[in-house]
Parts: sequence; C-alpha cells; structure tokens
Amino acid sequence: MTFANAKATVYNDKVVRQLAIMTVVWGVVGMLVGVIIAAQLAWPDLTFGIPWLSYGRLRPLHTNAVIFAFGGTGLIATSFYVVQRTCQVRLFSDKLASFVFWGWQAVIVGAVITLPMGYTSSKEYAELEWPIDVLITLVWVAYAIVFFGTIGTRKVRHIYVANWFYGGFILAIALLHIVNSAELPVGLFKSYSAYAGVQDAMVQWWYGHNAVGFFLTAGFLGMMYYYIPKQAERPVYSYRLSIVHFWALIFTYMWAGPHHLHYTALPDWAQSVGMVFSLILLAPSWGGMLNGIMTLSGAWHKLRDDPILRFLIVSLSFYGMSTFEGPMMSIKTVNALSHYTDWTIGHVHAGALGWVGLITMGSLYYMIPRLYGRKQMYSVKAIEAHFWIATIGIVLYIAAMWIAGVMQGLMWRAVNADGTLTYTFVESVKATFPFYVIRLLGGLLYLSGMVLMLWNTAKTAAAGRVVPVSIPAAVAHA
Repeated sequence: MTFANAKATVYNDKVVRQLAIMTVVWGVVGMLVGVIIAAQLAWPDLTFGIPWLSYGRLRPLHTNAVIFAFGGTGLIATSFYVVQRTCQVRLFSDKLASFVFWGWQAVIVGAVITLPMGYTSSKEYAELEWPIDVLITLVWVAYAIVFFGTIGTRKVRHIYVANWFYGGFILAIALLHIVNSAELPVGLFKSYSAYAGVQDAMVQWWYGHNAVGFFLTAGFLGMMYYYIPKQAERPVYSYRLSIVHFWALIFTYMWAGPHHLHYTALPDWAQSVGMVFSLILLAPSWGGMLNGIMTLSGAWHKLRDDPILRFLIVSLSFYGMSTFEGPMMSIKTVNALSHYTDWTIGHVHAGALGWVGLITMGSLYYMIPRLYGRKQMYSVKAIEAHFWIATIGIVLYIAAMWIAGVMQGLMWRAVNADGTLTYTFVESVKATFPFYVIRLLGGLLYLSGMVLMLWNTAKTAAAGRVVPVSIPAAVAHA
C-alpha cells in the first residue's frame, strides 16, 4: 500500500486536535475577560482609566471571544470530527481544513488586537471591522467546502441528523454575515454600514438573534445529536422527531429578531411578528430538548457515575430553560419590565454558560481522549469537580441577574401619586451592586472550572499518543 493510500484510509484528526486544544484555550481567555468586566461593573475604577482596558472595549472582546473563539472553534472541531465518522470518509481537503484552522485563529487574534484598540463597527456580535470581515468570509467559504465536500464524498448513503444541523448552521451564518456586514470602507479600520436608522437596527437584530439561533443553537444541537447518543451508548430517542425539530427550528428562528426592538422606532406590526414567531419557537426547542433527554431512556443510572454525560444532559436542561424564558421575554407586556435590565443578561448567560458552555465541554471531554489514543481523560475526578464548579457558578450568575433585573424594571417604572418617578436611576444602580458582586463570584467559579479543564486537557495530551484512526475497511474499499 502506498503512503497516499494509507493516508486516505485514516481520518484527518490532526486538524481536529488543533481545534480542540484551541477551543479550551480560548474558553479560558474569553471567560477571563468576562470576569474582568464583571469586576469593572462592581468597581468601575478597577483599571485606572487605561483606555484599552475600559469596559466599552473589553465587553465586545468578551462576547466575540466566548461566541466565536470558544464556541466557533468548538463547532468547527466537533463538526470535522462528526462528519468524518458519520460519513466514514476523510475530510474533503486537508489543505483547506488547515486553512480553516489557521484562518479562524487569525480572525480571533485580529479581534484580540483591534477591539481593545477601539476599532469597532459598533454592531452587536459583528463589531469586527471590514478587513477581518473579509477574512471571516474566506475562512467560512473554505469551511463550507470542506464540510459539504466531505458529505458529498461520503461512503454511507444516509446523512446523519447531526450533519443537518451543522450544515444548516454553516449556510445560515454565511447569509447572516454577508448581509449584516455590508459596509463602505473609508479607511484601513473604519467603515460605515450600508444601512441607516431603523433599517440598520432591523438588519442588525435579524443577524443578532439568528447568531443566537444558528451559531449558538443549531450548531450545538449538531453536537447534542452525536455526542449524547455516543456517551450514553443509546440510539437517539426519536429520529423522526429530530428531523421535525430541524425543519421547524430552521424555519421559525429566522423571523424572531424583531423582539429585540420592542418599544423602538420599528413598526408595531414588525415587533408583533417577532413576538409571535418567538412564541412558536418554544415548540421545536422543547421538542429537541426532550429528544436529547429521552435518549437516556433505560440508561438514567449512568448519570450517577458519568460526569461527561452529566455535562451533556444538564446542558439540555439549561437549553430548555433558556428557550422557555426567551419566548416569554418576547411578549410585549413582559418585555416592558425586562427590556434594558439585567434580566436579559441573566437569560443570555443561562443559554451561553449553561447550554453552549456545558454541551461544548461535555463533547470535548468525550473527544479529546480519543484524539490522543486514550480511553478517558487524565483525571475523571477533575471532570467531576469541573461539573459542580461550573454548575454552581451558573446558578449564582443567573439567579443574581434575574433578581437584579426584575428589581431594576420595577424601580424604573415605579411612580408616585403625582406622576413623578419614585427612584432615580442612580438609586437603581446602587441597589444592584450586591448582585453584581454575586455575579462576579459565579463568573470566577465558571472560569476556575475552565482552567481546570485546560490543565486536564494538557495532561491528557501529554500522557497520550497520536494513533491514526482507520476508516472501516469494508467502507473504505467500497
């Protein structure tokens, strides 16, 4: 057998290893920045007025680092792992896959440099300036070619449902990025949006909410549909439900964005459309959550002894909770209380820390030992500790923000008998302070768990050895 033929009959796990390691590294970075800005909200003078450490510059760095560096790298890593094994072929192009890794890391480093310097387009989750936007586009096209090329050359007739979700996420993010990032460059790191006024807001939140819907939901549901059955050693509870879940979610999410713009200049009918579709979203979201949880039917006892499975299943609990809370907050009367308060921050982090964070960690804990020829991570006790540290941190964080948010909403709308406001804005800020300290404590716990994971990953990689994984022979020679 020639070397080329030998290479063709093993999976390309080198790029998966690179992506998996960087996912953990960026997780630590993104959450560290989050802890810093949480501390700044409690003690604003913490960074001594240094401009590039100011809250306004570090906050977009935090969101980009957690969503696109940690979440994005994790999505690419798991999708490359899953698509090879469910299609039973090597990645479509090794060179393009390598470009995806290095190009995506260059995007992240570009964000780490430019955002603290104050270069920003000022669009939520799309702050990066036009040269980086162009690089994102090139990397994403390469990513799509590798992923769909692998599916196109598959040796298995059936396309497993996890690949439907990964594929939907890749296509939707391409559309969202191109439309929302349409801009006119006027300098090396300065551009103006192609849209203006309420149209700009509408396009931005069509993008912003669908970044949640497709980047932070559809892609991670791809993880859920592969790693939960694998770790539980059980088939998906209902494959038919998984397909209904896919199409219902894909169709409905696109229309939910206007609920971010209640009580703004957006036409009232458009706000109502966003609210209605947000409420409809509850059905496919909970259908998917129940499908994942019910996959454990007959294997519930495994939760007692398997911390990886606990990560995966508890993440679904947070997914169900945050996808119930979101539609409720989109109702105009509820939104009148919650809008602009920390309740929204609590909701976002229930999804980000509880759903996205835990499902990614569980998937990586499954995948990393297999990438280094081991049966399990270096320390299973460290995984157990990480689970409890992270879960307690999430609960402290979101409970503090829920209480603070409802309190803020009630204080802001309280009026005296003569129609004057009962509380000044500064009084609401002062009342929020203890909850900001509790939020910081929750964030510190979550960051500590991530640092523990980085240690465990480094030890696993050092103790393991790279063993090429062969494609099943009967399939490879089909």
